Amino acid sequence: MKIVIVGGGFGGLYAAQALRRVANAEVTLVDKRNFHLFQPLLYQVATGSLSPGEIAAPLRSVLKNQHNTQVLMAEVTGIDPVAKTLALDGGLDSLTYDSLIVATGSRTSYFGNDGWAEVAPGLKTVEDATRIRHKILRAFEAAEKEDNPEIRRAYLTFLIVGGGPTGVELAGAIAEIANDTLRHDFREIRPEESRILVLDGGPRVLGAFPEELSAKAERSLLKMGVRTRNGVRVTSVDADGVVLHSGERIPAKTVLWAAGVAASGFGKVLCTATQCETDRGGRVLVGPDLTVPGHPEIFVIGDAAAVKGKDGNWLPGVAPVAMQQGRYAARLAANPSLPRKPFEYFNKGNLAVIGRASAVADFGWLKVSGFFAWLLWLFVHLMYVVEFENRLLVFIRWGIQYFTFSRGARLITGEPVREPETPVVRS
Repeated sequence: MKIVIVGGGFGGLYAAQALRRVANAEVTLVDKRNFHLFQPLLYQVATGSLSPGEIAAPLRSVLKNQHNTQVLMAEVTGIDPVAKTLALDGGLDSLTYDSLIVATGSRTSYFGNDGWAEVAPGLKTVEDATRIRHKILRAFEAAEKEDNPEIRRAYLTFLIVGGGPTGVELAGAIAEIANDTLRHDFREIRPEESRILVLDGGPRVLGAFPEELSAKAERSLLKMGVRTRNGVRVTSVDADGVVLHSGERIPAKTVLWAAGVAASGFGKVLCTATQCETDRGGRVLVGPDLTVPGHPEIFVIGDAAAVKGKDGNWLPGVAPVAMQQGRYAARLAANPSLPRKPFEYFNKGNLAVIGRASAVADFGWLKVSGFFAWLLWLFVHLMYVVEFENRLLVFIRWGIQYFTFSRGARLITGEPVREPETPVVRS
C-alpha cells in the first residue's frame, strides 16, 4: 500500500509518525522544504529570542528510524485523481499513491492586496521571521542616526495589523525589546519611548478567547506600553505607514502583518482536478471524514481543510487540530475498510503569550492568566518542539533571557538596505 503525504508541517509529520508501525505501508512524505518548522515560536525568531535552527528540525532526521518512510524534497504541482498520480517539480517522475494525505498548510493573506507584502511582511516562514527581525532592528538603528524628530518618531513607531495570538505575541516581544533588551544600547534615542500599536478590525484583541481573558490581555499589553485600536480597518499600506478606513494616516516605518491567512495554492489545484470546492480562504471543503467528496482515498487536513466541529463552527487553523487530523487520516489511510466515523476534535485549550511572565489560557472549564498561564504556555510549547536537542536549546535560551533580558539572536545580516527617502506624511 502506497501512502503519500504532501506537506511536512504538524499535520503531515504527525500522519507520517502515526504510520511508523504499519508494516504493509510504503509511506512517502513530500515537502518543498527539507525541515519541519515549529511555527508557534516563529515570532521569537522574528524578535531575536531564538535562532531558526532552534525551532526547525530536518525531516530526514526526524523520520530516519522510520524504515517504511521516504522523504522527498520536491513541490507537488499537479494531480491526476483517476490514475492516482502526483506531478512533481525538479525533473522528478510522477508519484503514485493508493491513499493521499494533503497537509500543505497556509500562507499569509492580504485580502487581495498582495502588494502590501513588500512593506508589511507576514509571519509564516523562516524567511519572513528573519525579514521582520531585520526590519525591527534596523528601525532602531535608523532612528539613532535621524535628526528630524518627526521621522525619528516614525522609525520608533511599530504597527502590527491583526490582534490575534500572532499579533499580540509580536507586540509584546517588541515591547520587551524596547523596554528591556535595548534600553541602554543607544545614545541618541530612548528605545523605551517607542510607540507600539496593534490594529484590529474586531471589537477586541484575541477575539477567539473569552472576553474576560481578552480584557486581561489588553491590560497586560497596556502595562508594557502597547496600545490597541479595535474596530479599525486598514485600507492602504506603504513604506511610510498605513491609512485607516476613516481616512486617518498613521506614520510608521515598521508595519507587520498578522491579520489573516489563506490556504496554500495546492487546494485549488486539487479541486480543479477533483471538482471539489474551496471556501473564500482557499481551504478545501471536505467531508466529516476529512476526505474530498467522491474520493475516499484523498484526505485533506490542517490549514488546507475546511471542516466543522461538533458545535457546528469551523475548526480553527491551529497546530492541535492538524496534529489530531494527521493521526486520524493516517489510521483511515492505512485501513481503508474501517468504518468512516466523523473526525472529532478534542479541544485541549487555547494559549497566548503576551510577554514576560504574562499569558492567557482558556481550557473551557478553567480560564487563567498571568504567571501561571505563562508557565503552562512554556511547558506546552517545549513539549511540542520536535527534537529533544531543540527542546533543550530552547529551554536554555528562555532561561538566559528570563534572567538577563538578553536576546542573543538580534543580528542584522545580509546586504545593507537603503532606507526609503520618502518624507513621512503628517497625520
